[in-house]
Amino acid sequence: MNEGHPVQALWCDPADGVVARIAGAIAQRGLHAARTVVLVPYAQLMGVAHGMWSRCGGPGFAPRFETTRNWARSAGGFLPTGYDIAFDMARDLVTAQALLSQAGFAAERFALAGRVVELAYQLAPLAAAALPEVRGSEWARRAAHVAEAGSESEWFRIESALIRVAVAWAANSGYATDVLLRDAVRAQVDALIVLGGFQADPLTQTLCTLWGDRAIHLSLVPANPEATTAGAHVAADPEDEAELAAACVLRHLAEGRAPVALIATDRALTRRIGAQLQAQGVTAHDETGWKLSTTRAAAAVMSALRACAHDAGSDQVLEWLKSGADGDALATQALEARLRREGVREWSAWCGQVARSEKPQDIALLPFTEAIEGRRMAMARSRPLAEWLRAVRELLEAGEQWEPLAADMAGAKVIGALWLDADAHGDDDEFPGGRHTLAEFTAWVRDVLEDASFVPPAGGEAPQVVVLPLHQLLGRAFGAVVIPGCDDRRLPASPEPPGNWSAAQRAELGLPARETLEAAQRSAWAAALCNPCCEVLWRQSDASGEPVRPSPLVQALQLDHALRMSADPRTAREVALQPTAYPTPSGALLPLRNISTSVYEDLRRCPYRFFALRQLGLRSADELDAEVDKRDFGNWLHAVLGHFHEALKEAPTSDAAERVAYISAAAERATREFGLSDAEFLPFAAAWPAVRDGYLQWLAGHEASGAVFAESEPWMEQPLGSLQLVGRLDRIDRMPDGQAFVIDYKTESAAVTKERVKDPTEDTQLAFYAALVADDTLRAAYVNVGEKSSGTQTVEQPVVVEARDALVAGILDDFTRIAQGAALPPLGEGAICDYCAARGLCRKDFWEIEQPVLSSPTEGGPAQ
Repeated sequence: MNEGHPVQALWCDPADGVVARIAGAIAQRGLHAARTVVLVPYAQLMGVAHGMWSRCGGPGFAPRFETTRNWARSAGGFLPTGYDIAFDMARDLVTAQALLSQAGFAAERFALAGRVVELAYQLAPLAAAALPEVRGSEWARRAAHVAEAGSESEWFRIESALIRVAVAWAANSGYATDVLLRDAVRAQVDALIVLGGFQADPLTQTLCTLWGDRAIHLSLVPANPEATTAGAHVAADPEDEAELAAACVLRHLAEGRAPVALIATDRALTRRIGAQLQAQGVTAHDETGWKLSTTRAAAAVMSALRACAHDAGSDQVLEWLKSGADGDALATQALEARLRREGVREWSAWCGQVARSEKPQDIALLPFTEAIEGRRMAMARSRPLAEWLRAVRELLEAGEQWEPLAADMAGAKVIGALWLDADAHGDDDEFPGGRHTLAEFTAWVRDVLEDASFVPPAGGEAPQVVVLPLHQLLGRAFGAVVIPGCDDRRLPASPEPPGNWSAAQRAELGLPARETLEAAQRSAWAAALCNPCCEVLWRQSDASGEPVRPSPLVQALQLDHALRMSADPRTAREVALQPTAYPTPSGALLPLRNISTSVYEDLRRCPYRFFALRQLGLRSADELDAEVDKRDFGNWLHAVLGHFHEALKEAPTSDAAERVAYISAAAERATREFGLSDAEFLPFAAAWPAVRDGYLQWLAGHEASGAVFAESEPWMEQPLGSLQLVGRLDRIDRMPDGQAFVIDYKTESAAVTKERVKDPTEDTQLAFYAALVADDTLRAAYVNVGEKSSGTQTVEQPVVVEARDALVAGILDDFTRIAQGAALPPLGEGAICDYCAARGLCRKDFWEIEQPVLSSPTEGGPAQ
């Protein structure tokens, strides 16, 4: 340790150092050092204190440096029994459920158990500090009193009942530290020396009372800390803050200031910084850890349970299958492709579909589907918790997930937290509480994983970087301290007290008040600033762009001129430009025979888009759980109108009421076919009556002009040289003279629809549909089905025959040139690029040269 470090003086100052004061107290009272216990505020200080005593305490025996928990462990083992609080969420949740059942909350026990455990954990330190003989009487009466006062609302009555259950549980529980309150332990120890930290501990205060004049209190907190001027960095956003913090740490290491303390004020930010340090070959030792629920191992267990729910979605089952290692990767890929192609969101719907299907691709997937369903059905029935633990292990073993889980450090922690070890979970008596459904068991697993923490083990060598909370800087020497997240949200001057206790309840129970927490926070902050090299960082805005202010603690430093803005520690480096060459692929070796309107529209919009999406056949995977949007409404409306006109053709009627009944029945049929629930369709349900009435009104006028419905959604094919035009039309009507009237429905804005027909050479769709119909003369129009005052209206293309002839000539010319090797470069212009699925391939944003002037296919074939 640096001899000039303030912590060195705190411990080893010959006149007033902690070691000198401990040694003086032992000598003054004639105590034996080996029979003297020195209590430190937290576990990491035990090793520090031993080292300091070896360095400055002189020869002879050393006192025992302990925390209350470590001392209790060495004084006598403790195994929770019965209804004891075990501080093991897996066990305590079940115990809480049993206590709630006894208190008359049997029906709500699964929903309320987590809240009772939370209350009990907050009360347990206070109960453990009370003597066992008064814990169940005086302390319990005083603690239960806080549940009696307050309003008469239903919420408060339930909350009061939960507090009473938690108080009774805490009061009648045994604790590992009870051994320290016994006469036998006091007889083994001559004196108790307490090194006080930033905040008083209730159990330590009780021990001091029991030891009387044999208890000595010394403070580890410097009386008048000499703060140094801290360096400051202001980041633009969270990512910039992580980069700055990592660069600060690396600079300190490069300049020989190891170890570096990295203060954990925000878990996400700390993990971001750790990842950047890891990329530079620096591994930080994390003393705080992170929630076990955020690890990949926990996600694998939760995905398996979610996939077994009776209403599991296809996405959930696929996630489970892809997290396994059972050798069915190809079958899983085939299943996923089929589910996405069909848009089957519910797994149960797929099981029914594949069982009835006669398609070869579905028959091939039937055995795999049945095997998956067999594993899911084994988890369907309710059972006691001990049986659930065995069932989960069998499920993980069947999917070959168990061995990888056990071999992973976080996975082993998951297995231990959930009591999944073989024969470790005991029998039904170990976990009282009756039978659990799968949903209840899944909630239990979720709560257990959310409560547990994963702390990676430290390596054999002394760590260069240590991640720790602010208060654990006390009494420890670091070469430098880096404190990111110093904004008003992550580092408040007055932390929010845990729990929902009121100030009066906290005072009556003896829980730390807000003022106590604020004083401890400010003391820890002052201790951090005493480090000779301290840097603080904060951001100007969060990831959402919302402005963020510096912490009040930082603002106080600014007012005292104790903060200096430091230079950016990141080293600027020149990076040679490596622009992407402008792509000019050829599609001559990838001929297409079937040309649809969407295929040709892609070619017209951007030749490279046509090359990537059509000739190469690249596709982005569709989301199975996507929300219903305007496009889904359009598809649904097309189906409704198709069913309606087919029904009207079979049973013609001009009666308005009957037509409303027809179209309503068609709407119900389409909703069933699309698998839409009432909740999903709700955003469009309000608009549907106006759309329906507007369409029926338009239809009456359309029929009055002599138009007669001929067919709905016919599939058309038309040979064109070596090509074949294909497509499905929305509808064909016949006029009184027999002329075909091609109709395409649109649900877009009427203004957009009218814009389509202004330039016949720019609108591909109607001209292409006209080419599919083998009539020399015909009419074609868009029917804009709207919900606004304009209602449904016809937008006809008056020169559709001329547009069709020009389009056919253009198609022949374009595909002839493609076959001859004409380049298919990206156009790189217009709104089409904003949502193009091929943009990541053409690399428009990284082209080497400015895009050339291109001629569109309609002006003479593919772009040149």
